[in-house]
Amino acid sequence: MKSCYLFLAVVCSLLVIASAGNFYQDCDITWGDRQAKILNNGQLLTLSLDKTSGSGFRTKNEYLFGKIDMQIKLVPGNSAGTVTTYYLSSEGPTHDEIDFEFLGNLSGDPYTLHTNVFTQGKGNREMQFKLWFDPTMDFHTYSILWNPRHVIFMVDGTPIRDFKNLESRGIAFPKNQPMRIYSSLWNADDWATRGGAVKTDWSNAPFVASYRKFNADACVPASGVSNCASNAASHNGGWWNQEVDSTAQERMKWVQQNYMIYNYCSDLKRFPQGLPPECSIA
Repeated sequence: MKSCYLFLAVVCSLLVIASAGNFYQDCDITWGDRQAKILNNGQLLTLSLDKTSGSGFRTKNEYLFGKIDMQIKLVPGNSAGTVTTYYLSSEGPTHDEIDFEFLGNLSGDPYTLHTNVFTQGKGNREMQFKLWFDPTMDFHTYSILWNPRHVIFMVDGTPIRDFKNLESRGIAFPKNQPMRIYSSLWNADDWATRGGAVKTDWSNAPFVASYRKFNADACVPASGVSNCASNAASHNGGWWNQEVDSTAQERMKWVQQNYMIYNYCSDLKRFPQGLPPECSIA
């Protein structure tokens, strides 16, 4: 009961905002010095990686629930060894986190899209996909819809994964810790491509990923501002109450049947003592 009151108190101290999508206004470059650039009057952001450094940025605001969209064009050509990340995260050892990670590959091979959900510092909930398009040829929209009942990962509006709130069954769900959006481009050739078998070819550097049309229709913690839930429910299609309806379920099923290459809930070797409890709940 105490946790329920705490949750309601947090919800009542939120303000719904809709980001304008200007990187100067919305984001800070956090590392990489000149490797990260904001261009076109704040409408475009590029991250680059060479042998000296990668780069990254984060949002100025923290969010507690929302629908976050970003259009990304990934590193083209031979991107083996590189990782481009786009994720929500809080801070501290018991942090929450919602991950998109794009693992580069040799020219002509598909990217691997890696997803994960951390709750109270615990992750190990990986699902991986191959995309049904070339994500280096054009911008595509990657979205995280996070409300009190669901974390839904979407690609161009198609849901690929739904992590449900199963707290009633004793499974933690991210709902109390505000999170910022982070993104980075860095070298991980010790594990990123075929388990580290394929190394980064630095003759292809600099590697560049591009970002545009960031939009956060989200709740931002703000003392004394109330009615986040009701405002969010009526704002921009009501993401606060959004579910994966029957049509979206069919689309998600299609993606998972045809493009999912790893599901932690099927990895019996990794969990010899039994799969995580959420895996057995429909």
